[in-house]
Amino acid sequence: MNSFEEKRSLLLEMISFSVIDGKLHEREFNFISAIGKQLGFSKEQFADLFHQELPQLPIKSEFQRIQQFYRLALIMHCDGILHQKEAVAIHQIAIDMGLNPGATKRVLQMMQDSPNAMIDAKVLLAMFQEQHN
Repeated sequence: MNSFEEKRSLLLEMISFSVIDGKLHEREFNFISAIGKQLGFSKEQFADLFHQELPQLPIKSEFQRIQQFYRLALIMHCDGILHQKEAVAIHQIAIDMGLNPGATKRVLQMMQDSPNAMIDAKVLLAMFQEQHN
């Protein structure tokens, strides 16, 4: 992901998803803030994102779509509470991204079963690459 607009779009999607349950939890904010810092956003630029509308910029590569799906899934688990709205939304987002529904379901189940909701990167990618074989 190279352009500022692509990075901005990813963060806006994460912000939008994080408030789907009606509240932005501190852990969700801290997680998104850390991603914003990694992507090179200043505190002012990051704060301004909370006042912008979500653009529809498609993520081009499958690897980047998988990364974004996983980030959103981590946000879903950040507050320790899995809301029904979040579960429905993440499945729809994955479909809209063109990701394999079976793989996304397995990833989400594995995250739920994990004590810290984390999945090894190789395992995550392998789940999505199974569809290519």
